[in-house]
Amino acid sequence: MAKPLLCPPHLLSTNLSGKTFIVTGGNSGIGLVTVEQLARQGARVILACRRPSEGERAAADIKQRGAAGKIDVLELDLADLESVRRFSAAFEKLQTPLHGLVNNAGVMNTPFGRTKQGFETQFGTNHLGHYLLTELLLPHLQKNSPARIVNLSSCFHDKAMGREGRIDFDDLNFERKKYDGWVAYGQSKLANLLHAKHLAKRLSGSGVTAVSVHPGWVRTNLIRQSMPLWFQDILLKPIFRLAGMIEPWEGTQSTLYALLAPEVEKHNGAYFSQLGLYREKEATKGGWPLRSPNPHAHDDAAAERLDAVSRNLVGLK
Repeated sequence: MAKPLLCPPHLLSTNLSGKTFIVTGGNSGIGLVTVEQLARQGARVILACRRPSEGERAAADIKQRGAAGKIDVLELDLADLESVRRFSAAFEKLQTPLHGLVNNAGVMNTPFGRTKQGFETQFGTNHLGHYLLTELLLPHLQKNSPARIVNLSSCFHDKAMGREGRIDFDDLNFERKKYDGWVAYGQSKLANLLHAKHLAKRLSGSGVTAVSVHPGWVRTNLIRQSMPLWFQDILLKPIFRLAGMIEPWEGTQSTLYALLAPEVEKHNGAYFSQLGLYREKEATKGGWPLRSPNPHAHDDAAAERLDAVSRNLVGLK
């Protein structure tokens, strides 16, 4: 079995004092590990999450473990575009520069549902919420360039439990076709990848680098809609580990590399992958960067169309 890709140690000891990063879903899983690592390196981190009380507890634990950086907790519900706008306004009030945005939060294989504005839950949360957030924060990132945007995608943008990842522009929100949680997840993760790809093209020459990453099959609570957590964390953990499941620290490596490595600027719009499950065996070993085996991931016209559709759906001119 291939070993997980690991961020070079020198990147994880770089002094990030004076830098500010936003991490969505920063109160648990790989988001929490990302927040802690950046704070350990002296950065100011905005921990964005739906339940601020949980975020405050997480921030207190990180500080207790010796992190030197400042951690601010702000409420953000990506399934409600008004919450995204309130978050942006709250960030403005902090009057701090912004050097990196990690669009980390997400849901997976949820039962059919709709966001506050009526979008299918996974497309609305994983893509549209982050799309609006990114657009609202772009002026700050451009002003403080060089800056980074890192979208957490998934190897399931390629094939999600056998369903090929594609953007169904004729029925994005499952208004006509029968709902399938894995089809919806694959669509949302491909959207994350195409979003970063189009941002890179749009922002070329601005000093803002946008990429997408696959963190790996990580032992987090993201799987809770597919099986009880104790199945993953206790009963099946040894088997899953042999099959390629990794721990949150290992799952944070692609994000940290994409956020901190100087050479990433040469790969604007690229996809950086930890170990994964792909249709092509060679791709399963991952790569920083990796060319996606999914032909839809290289469709520039689809990326441009997705940008236009998303802009309209979130109410931007």
